[in-house]
Order: sequence, then C-alpha cells, then structure tokens
Amino acid sequence: MTYCLGLNLEHGLVMLSDTRTNAGVDNISTFSKMQVLEVPGERVICVTTAGNLAITQATWGYLQEGVALDGRRQKLTDVPNMFQAARLLGAAVREVYEADGKDLAAQGVVFDASFLLGGQIGTEAPRLFLVYAAGNFIEATQDTPFLQIGEHKYGKPILDRALGWQTPMMDGVKLALVSMDSTLRSNLTVGMPLDLLTMDRDSLHIGRWRRINEDDSYFSMVRAGWSGALRSALVGLPSPEWG
Repeated sequence: MTYCLGLNLEHGLVMLSDTRTNAGVDNISTFSKMQVLEVPGERVICVTTAGNLAITQATWGYLQEGVALDGRRQKLTDVPNMFQAARLLGAAVREVYEADGKDLAAQGVVFDASFLLGGQIGTEAPRLFLVYAAGNFIEATQDTPFLQIGEHKYGKPILDRALGWQTPMMDGVKLALVSMDSTLRSNLTVGMPLDLLTMDRDSLHIGRWRRINEDDSYFSMVRAGWSGALRSALVGLPSPEWG
C-alpha cells in the first residue's frame, strides 16, 4: 500500500508521496513512487503511483518508450496538453494490461494500479488527474482541488476541512504534510521517506523537489506542532452540558 496526494491550487501544484512497498510483513522495501518530466520553459509533469509496483514501473517504462495513441506512438514530451497526457497515461496502463493482465490473473494477482498526473504544458493552466487501472481518469476542480491514491482515508479529513483552491502554496505544503503524517500514524503500510514536489503556476519548471527523511527538522516540527495543536483545541472545547 502507499499514500500519494496532489493539490491543484490557484498558484500551482503540490505533489507528495511515500516510498514504502511491501509484499508481506517481513518484505518491506523503499521505492520512489514519484516520476518527473521537465522541459524548462515548455512543460513540467509529475506522476505518482500506487498499487502493484511491477505494474506501475512497467507503465512508466511504456511511457518512456512511447505509447500508441491516435494512430501513432507518443511520449509525454509529445502531447500538446495535460488532457492528452492523461489519455496517454491511460493508454500506457491498458498496454501493460494487454501484455501482462492474463498472466497476472492466472497467478491470482489483481491488476491493481492508480496514478496521479499533475503538471503544466505551455500556456494552459496547471491540471491534476487521477488515472485508474482501467485507463480512465478524473480531474481535480476548483470545488475539489485535491486527489489521492492509495491509503487515503486517514489523510482526507484535514484536506476536506482546510483546503481550498485559493489556499496559498506553502499552506498547501503544510496541509499535505499533515495529511501524510495522519496516514503514517494510522497505517504501517505507508512509510518514510517522503518525496515532495511543487510547481509554481506558469513557471514551467520544478519549484521544489525534496526527499523528506525521518530526521527532517521541518517535518518533525510539523508533526509535533499539529499533535500539540489538536490536544490544545480539544482541551479548549467546552464540556457537554449533559456530561
């Protein structure tokens, strides 16, 4: 299992993923689940992945080699906009399924994979998509400016309560980290280190790309500060009259 989230805000994109993979309680490994394509001044695209590692790595490999779409093989460097990038990623997932789906099913392995695709191409506004194992996808909107994949239930409440499209980028980073911390505390299948990426709107290059380890001083401060703030808020609430 994993946890990845993406925020599409007024001033840009925030992408965050963990790195834990497991095939049982005694077979835990660290793999980055974030892939980035940057052509400075033209496009910047980030893909985060959840699900079967072999499937997600194969999908990224197909994207590197080129995927058949609209009668020709294309890469992420070829597509004219993010909608077509989402279509291309969906086509890559379907190619992997065509190649491996039956053999996986014969071994009792579910074809399980999902992807967050965020980025900006040219003068089009930044966009964020969630691509499913069937290759279909949905897009984040101003009403719901975030998408999640993997073990998302623990990290969703803070985003529902505090995030909006006009949230400043650095507040978005803080919310993403709090959301991830909530998941880390409640699910052992999600683990450090974390990969964080930001893309400022219209910059067309990577803003910040950071590997966050256990000893990261800022993340440690966020974890402690949020826990303390929650305890203080609880103590500050009046007791129920019927108690």
